[in-house]
Amino acid sequence: MPEIQASYALLAFWGIVGYLLGSIPFGMIVARTLGLGNLREIGSGNIGATNVLRTGNKLAAAVTLLLDGAKGVVAVLLARAAIGEDAAQLAGLMAFIGHCFPIWLSFRGGKGVATFLGVLLGLAWPVGLACCLTWVLSAAATRISSMAAIYAAALSTIWIVFLGYSEMFVLGVVLTMLVFFRHAANIRRLRSGTEPRIGQS
Repeated sequence: MPEIQASYALLAFWGIVGYLLGSIPFGMIVARTLGLGNLREIGSGNIGATNVLRTGNKLAAAVTLLLDGAKGVVAVLLARAAIGEDAAQLAGLMAFIGHCFPIWLSFRGGKGVATFLGVLLGLAWPVGLACCLTWVLSAAATRISSMAAIYAAALSTIWIVFLGYSEMFVLGVVLTMLVFFRHAANIRRLRSGTEPRIGQS
């Protein structure tokens, strides 16, 4: 963990900022803007890029992926510029939580994978890049988005240690546990062999 230097009030402020940034439901906004319908009534009902892809619009899915990732990056960079590394890590964590549990959607959000990767890219781009490559290679090999997310999360703390960012280790463990928690249903379907592949309904 980084040394806590900011006051609790400032940390709380940047935690709230991170949460509010993370809670912006870009998937639903993009889908509605492009006339793709209500994501709650499509596929898994999830608000993330994987479910946007089920509309058949690859551009919309790519835009959602980038915007959901950007939430994590922006939260981290703003907090770091204003306060420091302690606020950056907290803002990143809260951006992830905001995406998963947005107040605007009755706390029913997405799985948080893109935001998870964005947070890591903002905090330490080599770690974020390694996790992004892990996701891409896993997705290419398995054609299962949730499997790729699980691999990326599982290896994230290994990349954190291997690449020399030990001050991120605790945050990495917390984020990994949250990713696994959000994918509990996916893990059950993976075990039963019923998890859909990328682009499949």
